[in-house]
Amino acid sequence: MASDHEQPGLSSLGKVGRSSGEIGPEHEPLINGIHTSESYSASTAILPFLFPALGGLLYGYDIGATSCATISIESATLSGISWYDLSSVEVGLITSGSLYGALIGSVLAFNIADFLGRRRELIMASIMYLVGALVTAFAPNLVVMVIGRFVYGIGIGLAMHAAPMYIAETAPSQIRGLLISLKEFFIVLGMVAGYGIGSLLVETVSGWRYMYGASTPLAVIMGIGMCWLPASPRWLLLRAIQGKGNMQELRETAVCCLCRLRGQSIGDSASQQVDEILTELSYVGEEKEVTLGEIFHGKCLKAMIIGAGLVLFQQITGQPSVLYYAASILQSAGFSAASDATRVSILLGLLKLIMTGVAVVVVDRLGRRPLLLGGVSGMVISLFLLGSYYLFLDDLAAIAVVALLLYVGCYQLSFGPIGWLMISEVFPLRLRGRGLSVAVLVNFGANALVTFAFSPLKAWLGAGIVFYVFGVIAILSLVFIFFIVPETKGLTLEEIEVKCL
Repeated sequence: MASDHEQPGLSSLGKVGRSSGEIGPEHEPLINGIHTSESYSASTAILPFLFPALGGLLYGYDIGATSCATISIESATLSGISWYDLSSVEVGLITSGSLYGALIGSVLAFNIADFLGRRRELIMASIMYLVGALVTAFAPNLVVMVIGRFVYGIGIGLAMHAAPMYIAETAPSQIRGLLISLKEFFIVLGMVAGYGIGSLLVETVSGWRYMYGASTPLAVIMGIGMCWLPASPRWLLLRAIQGKGNMQELRETAVCCLCRLRGQSIGDSASQQVDEILTELSYVGEEKEVTLGEIFHGKCLKAMIIGAGLVLFQQITGQPSVLYYAASILQSAGFSAASDATRVSILLGLLKLIMTGVAVVVVDRLGRRPLLLGGVSGMVISLFLLGSYYLFLDDLAAIAVVALLLYVGCYQLSFGPIGWLMISEVFPLRLRGRGLSVAVLVNFGANALVTFAFSPLKAWLGAGIVFYVFGVIAILSLVFIFFIVPETKGLTLEEIEVKCL
């Protein structure tokens, strides 16, 4: 089998301007966006988005279902088990078991992502979802249940790593932002579905088993769908230029995959588009596999700062903590539904769904930076209003309600969908697998840190001061976005690497 190094045409593609970092005239048309038109049909773009996005929906469903399952499993009359009398630590293991699994899944992804490819990683995620849900639903005791939650969490870590990559690498650049943001919409949709199904089953004997078991059909559909979908053409081409297969065979396979992804509308231009991607990948230096040391140098370091910084601020600006206080805030304002935590969750889930839908519609028209700057500015205002409510304005509950709704809405316009969108776009192709795994690991790690640190901080400083601290962190995130985060609207993934890093 011929290796990449035996292909004379490829090694010469990236020589122009490589040493100086300047763009040679031969490559200017590609880098400046004058490409073969990315023709596509809406119908052929649906399934390559839908099946990976089911991984996000299953993640969101787990969040919603678990909030109701813990109520069911602790009930002496409705749990249907003899081990319902759980300590706070044991309940914590059930609720956070999937989070720990997701952390492990992110670590696994760092080592296997580029070897397996995006498609096979998503197939593995669907298997973990299925096994985890079944083990949890049929668990005879707490230990087995926690193991099931952990396995399901590994599926979350793999899916939240591979789904943004697959969608970003297969979507037409004109609608890439819409589709990746729509994945966040699916996460929120899953949360609302989890809350809704949980509320219907919470008064059923052994209802928690049905809540967790209800996710199995979607896991099966996701797995079958990913088996049917083609591999990412860009991943195939990355393997080709790194000498991990026969160049001609991988190129022809990438052309076939691109034709399947675009449908008949691509016509005869698939081969030319593949050659353009190959040329750009070669120019920007994708031939060498990224080393651990390279991650912290040059454009790889800048991409890591942008990606990890966004998902870190996504969590440490207080999103888990604000939602923790949602029920008490609405109850203090006199809303009777606030006494029912499930109904409050459904209410906020619907608001998140609507605002995420708004972000999905406008992201490719307004751009990423305006949504981030505008949304986070609203979060700053809401956090300082919440802090003031708990310190000075406790007799004005309406302010707290407005601040809560403003925070949730602004988060879903900015950090919610745009954070995941940016990390799927900004990493160079040869770093994308490992870079995204680090970003996902930072995301889940920061989520765990904020979740577990909030109660001690609240007891030490008081809720008002904690929300002020979150407000200051949100201001720092605005500075980070303004000076560090680039605009990627309308650029191909290869142009992002050249122009933004």
